[in-house]
Amino acid sequence: MKIIMIIVRTLMGLLLLFASVSFFFKLMPMPQATGQAKVYNDGLAVVGIMNIVKVLELLCGLAFVTGRFVTLAVVVIFPILINIVLFHAVVAPSGLTSGALLLVGDLFLAYYYRRNYVSLFAIK
Repeated sequence: MKIIMIIVRTLMGLLLLFASVSFFFKLMPMPQATGQAKVYNDGLAVVGIMNIVKVLELLCGLAFVTGRFVTLAVVVIFPILINIVLFHAVVAPSGLTSGALLLVGDLFLAYYYRRNYVSLFAIK
């Protein structure tokens, strides 16, 4: 189980690092969005939230690759992954597979580190 966790954690970290670094350094051209995807992306651009999301992806990717603060990174990246999956499920189904795999990997890591979350749910 530990080897599977290391593999999942490292692959997730590398994918998140690649996505954030390619966003900041413009390594890959962004495909032109059309229809509802363009409206969604324009709304995100007005607020400037993508920079914050990509910084969080970078930090969580580093945490996953290094193995430090993984429990925190699992919690921080979860809402971003939910957004990715919902966006691709509703608006642009082409990227649903990678988003779903990331979400499944995050849920697996949350399950693996479940003992670290026990104190969050303790009634005091």
